Amino acid sequence: MKVAVVGSTGMVGQVMLKVLEERNFPVTELIPVASERSVGKKVKYKQEEFTIVSMKDAIAAKPDIAIFSAGGDTSLEFAPLFAAAGTTVIDNSSAWRMDPTKKLVVPEINANVLTKEDKIIANPNCSTIQLVMVLGPLNKKYDLKRVVVSTYQSVTGTGKNAVDQLNAEINGDDSVAKVYPYQIFKNALPHCDVFSDDDYTKEEIKLMKEPKKILGDDTFNLTATAVRVPVQGGHSESVNIEFENEFDLDEVRKILSETPGVVVMDNVKNNEYPMPLYSEGKDDVFVGRIRRDLSQPKTLNLWIVADNLRKGAATNAVQIAEYLAANNLV
Repeated sequence: MKVAVVGSTGMVGQVMLKVLEERNFPVTELIPVASERSVGKKVKYKQEEFTIVSMKDAIAAKPDIAIFSAGGDTSLEFAPLFAAAGTTVIDNSSAWRMDPTKKLVVPEINANVLTKEDKIIANPNCSTIQLVMVLGPLNKKYDLKRVVVSTYQSVTGTGKNAVDQLNAEINGDDSVAKVYPYQIFKNALPHCDVFSDDDYTKEEIKLMKEPKKILGDDTFNLTATAVRVPVQGGHSESVNIEFENEFDLDEVRKILSETPGVVVMDNVKNNEYPMPLYSEGKDDVFVGRIRRDLSQPKTLNLWIVADNLRKGAATNAVQIAEYLAANNLV
């Protein structure tokens, strides 16, 4: 299968190449794509070096699948051109997520919505993916009423320059350009992405809208606060879930432990609970601190952690590609 990776020099693009290799995706020809200034440079895949090509040359090569991680503007401009050439695009930006004509997919939850006609498929926001991996099975059983989520998001979600800023601040180096409006070392910024007119950030709005589309259910309410923390390993979420129906805690744990891609780490007597340090480099979504909300009935508290560069981005996109290939949809 001929596969293009658009944005192959970026942080997520590099992880996409790694995940394609690790999962042994059937790549017969790799087409790495990046900005014009990177054309002619090399990227490594399976111990081989591949030359980065331009967008125009990649479209002309008519790959079967193009996995995009190059920003919304790039996706809006070029994804339709790939699609017009017959390529199926899996896009990691926010460009197409809420487009009613495009599918928004987390394979374990809603891959069954995909068809051969879907030429541009949206990969959800990193925080959304780990959230719906838990909400999906619980919604089927108990019926969601209201969800309150607070995120603790890794600097890797902002990109390499943010990681550079954190490491420079740790080392007392003031010469590195600042990505955030304040220092991130020894700090927490309640500010992920830009603020909109209603004083929510774009990240929070994504978290409030995307789960409803993925679950195919707009009957529940969801509100979010997104916070950037000085962590490199992954995103964490504190989630409060009110259900329409009563639940049993042991049954909740059983449902989640039987959900593909979810690992329950919930033994507080032995200090076992999910942490970014543990999730880094892994593809699973980890859930723990599962307990009743003592302030009101039919309400659950839990804690979700996942590697935002892997399941939150690259792995989810590759899993979509795997589903398309396995079901002869490309």
